[in-house]
Amino acid sequence: MIVIRLENAPISLRGDLTKWLLEIDSGIFVGQVSTRVRDHLWGRIVKNVKNGRATMVFNTNNEQGLEFRVQGNVWEPIDFDGIKLILRPSPARIKQKQHGYIHGTSQAARRLAAKRVSKVKMHAGVKKKQYPKKYVVIDVETTGLNDRENEIIEIGALKVSDGKIVDEFNILIKLSIPLPENISKLTGITQTILDEKGIVLTTAMKCFIGFVGNLPTVAHNVQFDYGFLRAACGKCGIPIFDNRYFDTLAIAKKYLPNMQNFKLKTLSEYFGINSTDAHHSIQDCMITKQVFEKLVELATYSQETLVD
Repeated sequence: MIVIRLENAPISLRGDLTKWLLEIDSGIFVGQVSTRVRDHLWGRIVKNVKNGRATMVFNTNNEQGLEFRVQGNVWEPIDFDGIKLILRPSPARIKQKQHGYIHGTSQAARRLAAKRVSKVKMHAGVKKKQYPKKYVVIDVETTGLNDRENEIIEIGALKVSDGKIVDEFNILIKLSIPLPENISKLTGITQTILDEKGIVLTTAMKCFIGFVGNLPTVAHNVQFDYGFLRAACGKCGIPIFDNRYFDTLAIAKKYLPNMQNFKLKTLSEYFGINSTDAHHSIQDCMITKQVFEKLVELATYSQETLVD
């Protein structure tokens, strides 16, 4: 089953969709099509919707039982531990997106960052099918899901060489706002702990970047961690963190497509890894490292190789 909603879209696009789907109301299309046709239709929508908006929802084999795509919408899909959610931006963020800028970056800086992200993705191991022997596992704990409105409270990292942990990094960060109670319950980090042991964001980021150096990183749902780290770089006025990365979430989806979900806890249980201390940066790094090693074993069966 597929459902598509168009708003302010060209008449020609609506007419095109009626070749495949039934328009049951103005701009609402439903039907049954193959995966190939569905993806083809979405490609035509993205190309031809112009200044309009489009939303597609369809059945798929995941924990939610559905998947969705949006085009031209201020509401943003985000992947949170294998579960897709919709982020409803604040009025300030909507204004930023409408004016084509993000706080703390110029247009030139955004173009450079986009170029770097593209380069990182090209070298992220997916196309080359290679995994590193030396890397840094990273994890951030935050006050929420929105990297533009929420803040980092903890950064953890493990430096790994040939499967062995050779160094460890863990730092708490002072907040500009009170720590939300639900985050304190989730992580075990309290406002008192942050006040006593936390350091300012700029110092924390410089220490973290110095620890990682030019090594590739490993994270679970890396877009979440990198989103907050890059937003922090913007706030601190330091170069954007752009090390190449390997995402255990993406790798798991590739090699374990029939998992019920792709949360770190679910994957750790699948591989028999103890995850009782999840939601602490260092503990999450330990779990991610072990999950990554198991996934690399799966990759090895596909004749993928390790690189320095």
